[in-house]
Amino acid sequence: MSKTCRSSLKLSITAVSSDQYVPKVELKEYLKVSDTIYEVDSEAEHGMTFSRLLNYKYSDALKKMDPDHLVALVTEVIPNYSCLVFCPSKKNCENVAEMLCRCLSKDFLSHREKEKSEVIKNLRDVGSGKVCPVLKRTIPFGVAYHHSGLTSDERKLLEEAYSTGVLCLLTCTSTLAAGVNLPARRVILRAPYVAREFLRRNQYKQMIGRAGRAGIDTVGESILLLQEKDKQQVLELINGPLENCYSHLVEELTRGIQSLFLSLISLKIATSLGDLYQFMNGTFFGVQQKILLKEKSLWEITVDSLSYLTEKGLLQRDSCGTSEEAQCCFHITKLGHAAFKGAIDLAYCDILYRDLKKGLEGLVLESLLHLVYLTTPYDLAAQSEPDWMVYFRQFSQLSPAEQNVAALLGVSESFIGKKASGQAIRKKVDKNIVNRLYLSFVLYSLLKETNVWSVSEKFNMPRGHVQNLLTGAASFSSCVLHFCEELEEFWVYRALLVELTKKLTYCVKAELIPLMEVTGVLEGRAKQLYSAGYKSIMHLANASPDVLVRTIEHLSRRQAKQIVSSAKMLLHEKVETLQEEAEELLRLPADLPGLGGSDTEEV
Repeated sequence: MSKTCRSSLKLSITAVSSDQYVPKVELKEYLKVSDTIYEVDSEAEHGMTFSRLLNYKYSDALKKMDPDHLVALVTEVIPNYSCLVFCPSKKNCENVAEMLCRCLSKDFLSHREKEKSEVIKNLRDVGSGKVCPVLKRTIPFGVAYHHSGLTSDERKLLEEAYSTGVLCLLTCTSTLAAGVNLPARRVILRAPYVAREFLRRNQYKQMIGRAGRAGIDTVGESILLLQEKDKQQVLELINGPLENCYSHLVEELTRGIQSLFLSLISLKIATSLGDLYQFMNGTFFGVQQKILLKEKSLWEITVDSLSYLTEKGLLQRDSCGTSEEAQCCFHITKLGHAAFKGAIDLAYCDILYRDLKKGLEGLVLESLLHLVYLTTPYDLAAQSEPDWMVYFRQFSQLSPAEQNVAALLGVSESFIGKKASGQAIRKKVDKNIVNRLYLSFVLYSLLKETNVWSVSEKFNMPRGHVQNLLTGAASFSSCVLHFCEELEEFWVYRALLVELTKKLTYCVKAELIPLMEVTGVLEGRAKQLYSAGYKSIMHLANASPDVLVRTIEHLSRRQAKQIVSSAKMLLHEKVETLQEEAEELLRLPADLPGLGGSDTEEV
């Protein structure tokens, strides 16, 4: 390379580097006690220094509504800059959003008014014609809440509106601090608590880390609101070290290691006791074993985990012809392979096997309820608590076939009625089965109505939770399907679960499912296409993008081309699959009855 070329290259690199350089955004941390704001200063005697008094004229009525002076703090930055207010609970998010909007000046209504109206319209579209009353009242002021009670479509719309400045303030829970890139000029922590738990330093750092927009703002601010009684604990929190980071395996000391061993043996990465122990020594958990392990050694945990998997019938010990314990080998059984293929949580593997086995004795196929129950996630059932009045109301509306399902599971209407009326119950009933049946009622209603909002109202359950249940059930249904594919005794479930998984995945009327398989087609678009006469993948594959744009409302040419292209690709894949199946049939031996040989000749 010539000297001139090298100089040019050096100049180019320098130019690119300078263009991409974004100055570091300064983050200032503040604490608010009563109406006094202090700046966090680790070098100061008490860890903080006086900054200013909050100067805001409050009427007596406003003082009662907003004793923490949130209105004063947020109006210093919004609507020109963005603000996040972290709240301890989901309900508090909604209450704070409404309180702020009752106190904000009417001038906020005129800021980007058209775009805020569009946000409400879009929320109505994704909500099947419904909008949350709280959001309907707060969005005109540029304010919204954000927590897990929202559906994924609602969260996406609100995040986009906030990112573009249409919304200037979000009241949110701590979950927004991780995984969602929504920075702000000012972050306010409503209290040093997450639910009832006192804030941990890593949570605090994660939340205040939202403050400051690199490349947009030159400064970011965080303000933690606290009571005098929490002052000392907060000072220890903000000036103390970050919590230690430990291996995730320590939280799931047995289940995590057992699942890891099952995967290692199934993939033949390590199959002997010695190799598995050596592998564990090389993990983060192995590095931390002296800190984490008090009662048992890593060797003992390795041996115990393998013994558990062997006792459960997931692994089998081989006779390796050596007396050395470290050299004994293991191989995976059919049940273990099914659990591995289905990614089944080992805590529920034997329960799933037992439920599926019992289902073979009397599977109720007059309705989908029995199958839905079998694919309702165990972990979600363990975390839920039914609304007993709703449970009883739904139970009393069951058809005879659906009542038969409940009877097979050992859950009676009288039991639910007693729980709903608060009566004492002597007869023991498996709580996990009762809870799981309740969630299966939610899913069953959802499959019949295909409307998250109506099911949410019927079961008095946040719509986001209903949607999360549906997503979890679709995923678990797919896992159970793979589990059954590996075990011949469960052959009857295979075709049934293929269709059920599709229903749970798309949760739309049966005629829309083929259209939903096409990339870029969601429920609303599928309804438009079906109404316009595009009722199958073949219809879409043969469609003209120009005609689609003219026929389907709010469809851009780029989207139309993507839909047609995706439909063609999907159709091509289906044709290839059918061709492979046909070729496989043609390769069958000629002497099979009905496929050649003497039988065919006689016919």
